[in-house]
Amino acid sequence: MFTSETQVRVRYSETDKMGYAYYGHYAAYFEVARVEALRKLGLSYREMEDKGVLLPVLEYNVKFYKPAFYDDVLTIKTCIEELPSVRIRFVSETFAEDGSQLNRAEVVLVFVDKEKNKPCQPPVYFMERIASFFKN
Repeated sequence: MFTSETQVRVRYSETDKMGYAYYGHYAAYFEVARVEALRKLGLSYREMEDKGVLLPVLEYNVKFYKPAFYDDVLTIKTCIEELPSVRIRFVSETFAEDGSQLNRAEVVLVFVDKEKNKPCQPPVYFMERIASFFKN
């Protein structure tokens, strides 16, 4: 299993009339955390795209427990719990500064060959970087 942590701060423009971080912004928070998780592996979305592999979202599911508020610093723990194949599933959990869990999300992406516009296996260089986290 691979795990990464990323912090984001809730900006005023990301809150709703109740003062809560608007639920729709969490998709962007989770994307920031996914990109940073891959970067910690020595990978980047940009390089993958430049090499002809896209990663569109197939599924997105989130369960909310508590709200976040303006200026809160959130810690997003991102896990890849199983070795990817054509699909890669990220589990993201958001925590407040006091350590309480605010939500849990699962985001499934698909490796897509840019030229063929068809699902494909992850690139070899991707699998080489991540495989060590899944050795028994």
